[in-house]
Amino acid sequence: MMPDNLALLRLMQLTSANLPVGGFTYSQGLEWAVEAGWVADDLAFSRWQRLSLANTLTAVDWPLLIRLYKACEQQDSTAFAHWAELLLASRETGELRSEERQRGKALARLITEWDDLPLSGHWLTSLSSCQLAGIAWLGWHWRIPLPALAMGYGYNWLEGSVMAGLKLVPFGQQKAQQLLLTLSPLLPAAYRQALDLSDEAIGGSFVLQAIASACHETQYSRLFRS
Repeated sequence: MMPDNLALLRLMQLTSANLPVGGFTYSQGLEWAVEAGWVADDLAFSRWQRLSLANTLTAVDWPLLIRLYKACEQQDSTAFAHWAELLLASRETGELRSEERQRGKALARLITEWDDLPLSGHWLTSLSSCQLAGIAWLGWHWRIPLPALAMGYGYNWLEGSVMAGLKLVPFGQQKAQQLLLTLSPLLPAAYRQALDLSDEAIGGSFVLQAIASACHETQYSRLFRS
Protein backbone atom coordinates (compact mmCIF):
# COMPACT_ATOMS: atom_id res chain seq x y z
CA MET A 1 0.00 0.00 0.00
CA MET A 2 1.36 3.37 -1.03
CA PRO A 3 0.99 6.33 1.31
CA ASP A 4 -1.34 9.13 0.22
CA ASN A 5 0.15 12.54 -0.54
CA LEU A 6 -0.21 13.95 2.97
CA ALA A 7 1.15 10.78 4.57
CA LEU A 8 4.08 10.90 2.16
CA LEU A 9 4.80 14.50 3.15
CA ARG A 10 4.63 13.55 6.82
CA LEU A 11 7.05 10.69 6.17
CA MET A 12 9.47 13.11 4.52
CA GLN A 13 9.16 15.44 7.52
CA LEU A 14 9.64 12.64 10.02
CA THR A 15 12.74 11.18 8.37
CA SER A 16 14.35 14.42 7.23
CA ALA A 17 17.98 14.66 8.33
CA ASN A 18 17.40 18.37 8.97
CA LEU A 19 15.05 17.70 11.89
CA PRO A 20 16.40 18.28 15.43
CA VAL A 21 16.43 14.49 15.80
CA GLY A 22 18.45 13.96 12.61
CA GLY A 23 21.66 11.98 12.51
CA PHE A 24 24.26 14.56 11.53
CA THR A 25 25.76 15.03 15.00
CA TYR A 26 26.40 11.33 15.64
CA SER A 27 29.02 8.95 14.24
CA GLN A 28 28.05 5.85 16.28
CA GLY A 29 31.65 4.83 16.78
CA LEU A 30 32.83 5.65 13.27
CA GLU A 31 34.98 8.56 14.40
CA TRP A 32 37.15 6.34 16.57
CA ALA A 33 37.17 3.59 13.92
CA VAL A 34 38.63 6.08 11.45
CA GLU A 35 41.27 7.24 13.93
CA ALA A 36 42.20 3.64 14.71
CA GLY A 37 42.64 2.88 11.00
CA TRP A 38 39.78 0.39 10.82
CA VAL A 39 37.93 2.55 8.27
CA ALA A 40 40.50 4.20 6.02
CA ASP A 41 38.67 4.59 2.71
CA ASP A 42 35.29 4.33 1.06
CA LEU A 43 35.57 0.54 0.56
CA ALA A 44 36.22 -0.01 4.26
CA PHE A 45 33.34 2.36 5.05
CA SER A 46 31.03 0.32 2.81
CA ARG A 47 32.00 -2.88 4.64
CA TRP A 48 31.40 -1.14 7.97
CA GLN A 49 27.92 -0.07 6.91
CA ARG A 50 27.02 -3.52 5.65
CA LEU A 51 27.93 -4.98 9.04
CA SER A 52 25.90 -2.30 10.80
CA LEU A 53 22.96 -2.96 8.48
CA ALA A 54 22.99 -6.68 9.25
CA ASN A 55 23.61 -6.51 12.99
CA THR A 56 21.80 -3.33 14.03
CA LEU A 57 19.15 -2.16 11.57
CA THR A 58 18.00 -5.62 10.49
CA ALA A 59 18.35 -7.43 13.81
CA VAL A 60 17.25 -4.70 16.24
CA ASP A 61 15.83 -1.43 14.93
CA TRP A 62 13.46 -2.66 12.23
CA PRO A 63 12.02 -5.62 14.19
CA LEU A 64 11.33 -3.29 17.11
CA LEU A 65 9.88 -0.58 14.86
CA ILE A 66 7.47 -3.21 13.52
CA ARG A 67 6.39 -4.20 17.04
CA LEU A 68 6.13 -0.62 18.28
CA TYR A 69 3.94 0.28 15.30
CA LYS A 70 1.68 -2.73 15.89
CA ALA A 71 1.40 -1.86 19.57
CA CYS A 72 0.12 1.56 18.49
CA GLU A 73 -2.41 -0.08 16.17
CA GLN A 74 -3.64 -2.23 19.07
CA GLN A 75 -3.46 0.68 21.54
CA ASP A 76 -1.33 -1.52 23.79
CA SER A 77 0.77 0.87 25.86
CA THR A 78 2.26 -1.99 27.91
CA ALA A 79 3.69 -3.71 24.84
CA PHE A 80 4.80 -0.34 23.50
CA ALA A 81 6.76 0.34 26.69
CA HIS A 82 8.28 -3.16 26.61
CA TRP A 83 9.63 -2.81 23.08
CA ALA A 84 10.91 0.71 23.72
CA GLU A 85 12.80 -0.55 26.78
CA LEU A 86 14.28 -3.41 24.76
CA LEU A 87 15.49 -0.99 22.10
CA LEU A 88 17.28 1.14 24.68
CA ALA A 89 18.77 -1.96 26.34
CA SER A 90 20.09 -3.11 22.95
CA ARG A 91 22.33 -0.05 22.63
CA GLU A 92 25.66 -1.51 23.71
CA THR A 93 27.51 1.47 25.19
CA GLY A 94 26.72 4.40 27.44
CA GLU A 95 27.33 6.72 24.51
CA LEU A 96 24.87 4.92 22.24
CA ARG A 97 22.22 4.83 25.00
CA SER A 98 22.73 8.53 25.68
CA GLU A 99 22.31 9.26 21.98
CA GLU A 100 19.09 7.26 21.88
CA ARG A 101 17.67 9.08 24.89
CA GLN A 102 18.64 12.49 23.47
CA ARG A 103 16.93 11.69 20.18
CA GLY A 104 13.86 10.39 22.01
CA LYS A 105 13.52 13.42 24.26
CA ALA A 106 13.98 15.80 21.32
CA LEU A 107 11.24 14.09 19.30
CA ALA A 108 8.94 13.81 22.33
CA ARG A 109 9.26 17.56 22.98
CA LEU A 110 8.35 18.21 19.36
CA ILE A 111 5.32 15.94 19.58
CA THR A 112 4.01 17.59 22.76
CA GLU A 113 4.14 20.99 21.05
CA TRP A 114 1.70 19.85 18.37
CA ASP A 115 -1.71 20.44 19.94
CA ASP A 116 -3.65 18.27 17.50
CA LEU A 117 -1.90 15.05 18.50
CA PRO A 118 -3.96 12.93 20.95
CA LEU A 119 -1.04 11.85 23.12
CA SER A 120 -2.00 10.60 26.56
CA GLY A 121 0.46 10.75 29.44
CA HIS A 122 1.14 7.02 29.81
CA TRP A 123 2.66 6.89 26.30
CA LEU A 124 4.96 9.87 26.83
CA THR A 125 7.53 8.08 29.01
CA SER A 126 8.11 5.51 26.29
CA LEU A 127 8.30 8.19 23.61
CA SER A 128 10.95 10.02 25.62
CA SER A 129 13.11 6.94 26.10
CA CYS A 130 14.06 6.37 22.45
CA GLN A 131 13.59 7.98 19.07
CA LEU A 132 12.21 4.82 17.48
CA ALA A 133 9.16 4.91 19.76
CA GLY A 134 8.28 8.42 18.60
CA ILE A 135 8.76 7.48 14.95
CA ALA A 136 6.49 4.46 15.33
CA TRP A 137 3.80 6.47 17.16
CA LEU A 138 3.83 9.33 14.66
CA GLY A 139 3.91 6.92 11.73
CA TRP A 140 0.80 5.20 13.03
CA HIS A 141 -0.96 8.48 13.88
CA TRP A 142 -0.19 9.96 10.45
CA ARG A 143 -1.35 6.78 8.70
CA ILE A 144 2.03 6.16 7.11
CA PRO A 145 2.09 2.51 5.99
CA LEU A 146 4.60 0.48 7.98
CA PRO A 147 6.78 -0.56 4.98
CA ALA A 148 7.11 3.06 3.86
CA LEU A 149 7.90 4.17 7.42
CA ALA A 150 10.57 1.49 7.71
CA MET A 151 12.17 2.42 4.38
CA GLY A 152 12.17 6.10 5.35
CA TYR A 153 13.80 5.29 8.69
CA GLY A 154 16.34 3.03 6.99
CA TYR A 155 17.27 5.62 4.40
CA ASN A 156 17.63 8.30 7.08
CA TRP A 157 19.96 5.97 9.00
CA LEU A 158 22.01 5.30 5.86
CA GLU A 159 22.20 8.93 4.77
CA GLY A 160 23.28 10.04 8.24
CA SER A 161 26.01 7.40 8.28
CA VAL A 162 27.26 8.40 4.83
CA MET A 163 27.33 12.05 5.85
CA ALA A 164 29.42 11.12 8.90
CA GLY A 165 31.76 9.16 6.63
CA LEU A 166 32.02 12.08 4.22
CA LYS A 167 33.36 14.25 7.05
CA LEU A 168 35.50 11.67 8.81
CA VAL A 169 37.06 9.24 6.31
CA PRO A 170 36.82 11.54 4.31
CA PHE A 171 35.44 11.18 0.79
CA GLY A 172 33.76 13.66 -1.53
CA GLN A 173 30.15 14.35 -2.41
CA GLN A 174 30.35 12.25 -5.57
CA LYS A 175 31.59 9.22 -3.63
CA ALA A 176 28.90 9.80 -1.00
CA GLN A 177 26.23 9.69 -3.70
CA GLN A 178 27.77 6.53 -5.11
CA LEU A 179 27.70 4.90 -1.68
CA LEU A 180 24.03 5.77 -1.28
CA LEU A 181 23.35 4.34 -4.73
CA THR A 182 25.22 1.13 -3.89
CA LEU A 183 24.02 0.56 -0.33
CA SER A 184 20.35 1.61 -0.51
CA PRO A 185 19.28 -1.40 -2.65
CA LEU A 186 20.24 -3.61 0.31
CA LEU A 187 17.47 -2.10 2.44
CA PRO A 188 14.36 -3.86 1.01
CA ALA A 189 15.81 -7.37 1.40
CA ALA A 190 17.05 -6.54 4.89
CA TYR A 191 13.58 -5.33 5.85
CA ARG A 192 12.07 -8.60 4.66
CA GLN A 193 14.49 -10.43 6.95
CA ALA A 194 13.44 -8.19 9.83
CA LEU A 195 9.79 -9.03 9.20
CA ASP A 196 10.52 -12.73 9.64
CA LEU A 197 12.32 -12.43 12.99
CA SER A 198 10.58 -13.92 16.00
CA ASP A 199 10.50 -12.04 19.30
CA GLU A 200 13.20 -14.35 20.66
CA ALA A 201 15.50 -13.71 17.69
CA ILE A 202 15.60 -9.93 18.12
CA GLY A 203 19.05 -8.72 19.00
CA GLY A 204 22.40 -8.23 17.35
CA SER A 205 25.89 -7.15 18.20
CA PHE A 206 28.26 -5.24 15.96
CA VAL A 207 31.24 -5.81 18.24
CA LEU A 208 33.64 -3.46 16.45
CA GLN A 209 31.10 -0.65 16.60
CA ALA A 210 30.57 -1.25 20.33
CA ILE A 211 34.33 -1.14 20.95
CA ALA A 212 34.69 1.98 18.81
CA SER A 213 31.80 3.71 20.57
CA ALA A 214 33.23 2.90 24.00
CA CYS A 215 36.65 4.23 22.96
CA HIS A 216 35.07 7.32 21.43
CA GLU A 217 33.70 8.30 24.85
CA THR A 218 37.24 9.28 25.87
CA GLN A 219 38.66 10.21 22.48
CA TYR A 220 40.81 13.32 22.92
CA SER A 221 39.65 15.27 19.86
CA ARG A 222 36.34 14.62 18.16
CA LEU A 223 33.78 16.22 15.87
CA PHE A 224 30.80 14.11 16.88
CA ARG A 225 28.89 13.71 20.13
CA SER A 226 28.84 9.94 19.76
